[in-house]
Amino acid sequence: MSTARTSAAQAASATKTSWIPLIVVVLTQIQASFAVNALTVSMAGITSDLDTPATSVGTAITAGTFAMAAFILLGAKIGSRFGTRRVFQIAVAIHAAAMAGVGLSQSPAMLFIAQASSGAVIALIAPALTVFIATNYNGAQQARAIGLLAAAIPAAGVLALLIAGWFAESIGWRYSFALVVVLGLVNLLLSFRLKKVPAQPDLGIDWTGAILAAIGIILLSFGFSGLATWGVWLATDAAPFDVLGISLAPLLIILGLVVGQIFFVWISRRQKQKRSRIFDLRVLATSSELAITACMAIMLFVGTAANFLIPLYMQVVQGLTGIQTSFSIIPYTLSIFLASTFVAVLYNRFAPRVLATAGFIVVAGALALIAFTARGEGGQLFIVIGLVLLGLGQGAIVALVFNTLLSSAPKALAGDVGAWRGLVHNLAGSVGIAVASAFAVGMLASMVATAATEHPEISPQLISEVNLDNTNFLTNEQLKQTLEGTSATPSEVAAAVELNAEARLRALQISLLGLGALALLAIVPATRMPGRIAGELPEQLEPNDNDTVDVTIPLNPESAA
Repeated sequence: MSTARTSAAQAASATKTSWIPLIVVVLTQIQASFAVNALTVSMAGITSDLDTPATSVGTAITAGTFAMAAFILLGAKIGSRFGTRRVFQIAVAIHAAAMAGVGLSQSPAMLFIAQASSGAVIALIAPALTVFIATNYNGAQQARAIGLLAAAIPAAGVLALLIAGWFAESIGWRYSFALVVVLGLVNLLLSFRLKKVPAQPDLGIDWTGAILAAIGIILLSFGFSGLATWGVWLATDAAPFDVLGISLAPLLIILGLVVGQIFFVWISRRQKQKRSRIFDLRVLATSSELAITACMAIMLFVGTAANFLIPLYMQVVQGLTGIQTSFSIIPYTLSIFLASTFVAVLYNRFAPRVLATAGFIVVAGALALIAFTARGEGGQLFIVIGLVLLGLGQGAIVALVFNTLLSSAPKALAGDVGAWRGLVHNLAGSVGIAVASAFAVGMLASMVATAATEHPEISPQLISEVNLDNTNFLTNEQLKQTLEGTSATPSEVAAAVELNAEARLRALQISLLGLGALALLAIVPATRMPGRIAGELPEQLEPNDNDTVDVTIPLNPESAA
């Protein structure tokens, strides 16, 4: 009887303890995501207190994002070498200190340094979260944990809107970052309840690979982020410099792609030589795993681009304020949260390729609904319905592909999987915003130029006074102010306002339909995802896959031992 009671008590204790890693994972993701969103929500207060333009805050946010993306592959290896828990604890503490620096900032430089530091240590935190999930949960528990990890990102966005927004309007924006510091201390204390992940002190760090990865990522990030302002091909006046009239943005992208190719050649060679490498290609060993990555990248691209275009529509076309826009997209954010959390219940009934295909169809349908029902005024109901459907599809796909990728890889590569997820997430997101912005502005400029030339009430003199190459999304009032310094007559102003309203709506509609078409194209890699239910096969390569893999390197260290 005593033995039975002891066993029952141990089982109960294990069940209770098993919640700790999940709590740490979710709260830490909220800590990191809330901090970034709080900066955006608090932008007005920060610019006023620090007497700096909004672009400085944007630069600080960008610095953190770029630092995270550049060093995330290195972060996974540092965690493996020195012990994931130990590195995680140090990183969480530094992130809390960096957030204290943001909250205490007295200058744009201090804000920049603090935010860049936080991004660099998130490169250590992100892979660790995946390792904690992989080493503590399996099967359905792992799927639920990944769903909650994915759901923590939109949850942090809603919390930032409500809490940071309230703080900014009442007691001050700095208290938002004091809250992040407190959350960091809570996560640090809870982390001591986590079981230690054995360190690999003999693991070598591939510094050449780390440098190549960082250079390639930074070049690509700066290149894509500069498309809208520096020029897609020919340089604009905003470009820092040009090369024979060619914009710096595409040149940086090309250089980034070249460095990226060199990086993959480098690590492939080191893997064949069985030497240490900054990223283990066994994470992408099969065509199905490459398909999973493609689905992840496309969904993050589409989701981030839509999250840029739809608020733009609400603010510029419908005339909503920033706060009104934020509250209007809460249903979208909540639907991502719900789908990420509950999609795991479908894993035992449908294969990943079926779920991914259905998800992309829902996303494409949602974007089409938003595009066709978008109007200059009102019409919010169908927009909200479209946003909810978009969120459901997006949340389900993101959680699905991450869980499928983690389940397909050996447990020992959980850190690499987490680093790869973080890298794809950041690059696809930044590329999505950049390309969507450049495409939408380009469509707008083309439509405005054509319509202005053909419009009978707009004179050639007015066209010559307005630089159509710098056409951007403007509200009616902003356009009227722009035309005040020209020779425009009242009838020409009225015609220009009408022309601009039609062009900006059509440009946004076409951009959203383009994203919908891209979502439909994603069905192709979706059909290459595993056609099996998780748990049907052991952790190994798909038996019918023709990809060549080095069989001398164990794919499942646990079974090989």
